[in-house]
Amino acid sequence: MAVRSNPFDLTGHRALITGGTQGVGGAIAIAVACAGADVTLVGLTDDAAAQETIRACCEFGGRVELVTADMAQEPDQYLDDLISNVDQRMPEIDLLVNNVGTYIDVPFLEMDFQRYWKTMQLNVTAGYFLTQAYAKRWVKNNVGGRVVFTGSVNGFLAEPTHTAYDTSKGAVTAMVKSLCVSLAPHGIRVNSMAPGLVRTPLTDVLNQDETLDEWMKLHTPNGKVPEPDVCAGAVVFLLSDAATHVHGQTILVDGGMSVWQQPDPPA
Repeated sequence: MAVRSNPFDLTGHRALITGGTQGVGGAIAIAVACAGADVTLVGLTDDAAAQETIRACCEFGGRVELVTADMAQEPDQYLDDLISNVDQRMPEIDLLVNNVGTYIDVPFLEMDFQRYWKTMQLNVTAGYFLTQAYAKRWVKNNVGGRVVFTGSVNGFLAEPTHTAYDTSKGAVTAMVKSLCVSLAPHGIRVNSMAPGLVRTPLTDVLNQDETLDEWMKLHTPNGKVPEPDVCAGAVVFLLSDAATHVHGQTILVDGGMSVWQQPDPPA
């Protein structure tokens, strides 16, 4: 059967992207805007990085809005205000990208509750309750909303100094499956995109340590530690009509890292 229209076109949709001002979230925002959607970014501050992402998104002609919020709190401290601010700028959101997150490099025996709690709050709880808030609206109004979480290869592979992060991303992988079962009967799609190691402000140490950079490339089958834009196409796909029958899945965008049991030693 012939395709009558571009199934990846997001024209007419309105996307909310948390952690959308830089890094992976910024790359996703630009790609979603390029695909035709209007976008609202949620960031901690209106800084130079946010303005650069807004400028890049605006090049595609759609509407772009920014809402600032500190999501490293319990949801009842920010969620109502966040949604109210989004409604004032861009009501009728039907695409949600839960990208906000953090990672802390602390050995398990040195981890304290506050750092663990912040990791779980940003990486798991924030997206859970923001999805719930929009899903309630979508079910009430019979809207086929689409949700994408940003997971990680760390939801499948562990690192000794990333126990809180690994735990949180494993929770995201399971949450996507659970929310799929809850929301697919209502016509709402929930999926996840899980990056491997990419170059973001959180991984800037790679740009400062050539030995570590080469070590990480060695542990990736395609030998690359790329820029975050490599993640964006998978999210556009999951938000689009091309993924209409894709529910509860995690697409790994990791250069093959998750399938390689043990890399060969360097020549």
